[in-house]
Amino acid sequence: MSHYDELFAQDRAHFMHPSTHAHDHASGALKGRIITGASGIRIQDHEGRELIDAFAGLYCVNIGYGRTEVAEAIYKQAKELAYYHTYVGHSTEAIIELSARIIDWAPKGMKKVYYGLSGSDANETQIKLVRYYNNVLGRPAKKKIISRQRGYHGSGIMTGSLTGLASFHQHFDLPAPDIKHAACPHFYKAPAGMDEAAFVRHCAEDLERLILAEGPDTVAAFIGEPVMGTGGIIVPPAGYWQAIQAVLAKYDILLIADEVVCAFGRLGTPMGSQMFGMQPDLITTAKGLTSAYAPLSAVIVSEKVWNVIEEASSRDGAMGHGWTYSGHPICAAAALANLNILEKENIAANVADVGAYLNQQLRQTFEGHPLVGEVRGVGMLAALEFMADKEARTPFDASLKVGPRVSAACLERGMIARAMPHGDILGFAPPLVLTRAEADQVVGIAKAAVDAVAGEVL
Repeated sequence: MSHYDELFAQDRAHFMHPSTHAHDHASGALKGRIITGASGIRIQDHEGRELIDAFAGLYCVNIGYGRTEVAEAIYKQAKELAYYHTYVGHSTEAIIELSARIIDWAPKGMKKVYYGLSGSDANETQIKLVRYYNNVLGRPAKKKIISRQRGYHGSGIMTGSLTGLASFHQHFDLPAPDIKHAACPHFYKAPAGMDEAAFVRHCAEDLERLILAEGPDTVAAFIGEPVMGTGGIIVPPAGYWQAIQAVLAKYDILLIADEVVCAFGRLGTPMGSQMFGMQPDLITTAKGLTSAYAPLSAVIVSEKVWNVIEEASSRDGAMGHGWTYSGHPICAAAALANLNILEKENIAANVADVGAYLNQQLRQTFEGHPLVGEVRGVGMLAALEFMADKEARTPFDASLKVGPRVSAACLERGMIARAMPHGDILGFAPPLVLTRAEADQVVGIAKAAVDAVAGEVL
């Protein structure tokens, strides 16, 4: 038995993988892959195979793989101070500097930063902040949070409830009662004959109807990704966020911008909020904050919310919320090195250029393709949605697994692109250092894969 055979045996015996078919993994029916190295936009596996990672892990590796500057910053911090907690006012130089830097990246009106390790725990913090905010304001009934169908906000009990995808609710008794879901802003799925402006009004009216049905005095917050990620990489129609924010303002409802995917340059702007004119009360970030070189999330709190928290502490004492690893110095050092690279190399400008080029090439290649119903994207995010009948917008029978088959065909040709969990959708979210030549490779492999599957199902 080889070294890797032994590793796979141990893996199947002991490692419970996330989002993985348990029986197929344990039995060996699901072929595993051990990643042994990575550089730029490519990873290497145990067979010595090199693959273009056109999904940056899970929308994570903004600066690309193999940046030794981050490794060196982690090593330096680990030698000086590997850990200390941040309770009762304790700090480190790294977390103090990082907090100021994050506020610089955020839209105007943001004040404080609270840290965790993942987008899921950050959104759990958001839920607690929303509850605390309304309780100390004497509004104990104002607790419900509205998310959107197909939105993704985590995998916990409450954050999984915020997620508007049925597969994250199945067998978990979710969603929780205080979580509601409004319409998904996917214009491609709008009723026939409805133009984009009418669809925006439809989404805003749907939200207002839901608020009125629940009772405005019971609805505390609305959470949304500037561009939906896991729900299918859905770019909102023009004017959507302005219309939504008008409804929220009317009923004194907080806006939580879930920027876990969009922040730190992925759309070509510092955060997605700036691109769409969002003025959030709370912001969730993770992934791109360290480019996943270390686990770190950040909740960014507006002056409006912070002022309520600070005033309440004079009366009620410290808020009872904390994580052991909040503000971990090694993770902070990784984030600082990551932000240095993003800023010094002006990577957001590369996204504005190469991301636009990637989306343009995808549209030119696939609009009109018999398998492809819609090509969509912005910045360094893009998706192809496959349809059995393009004109009628009729999806394929789910049993055909067209999206997963295209993803598998890409993998056979040396590229990772993600089969999204809602419909037959192939997603792209490459590292932000992608070049135009590499974008051409991504599109070329995708074209070969889509053509191959089209020949099987059409």
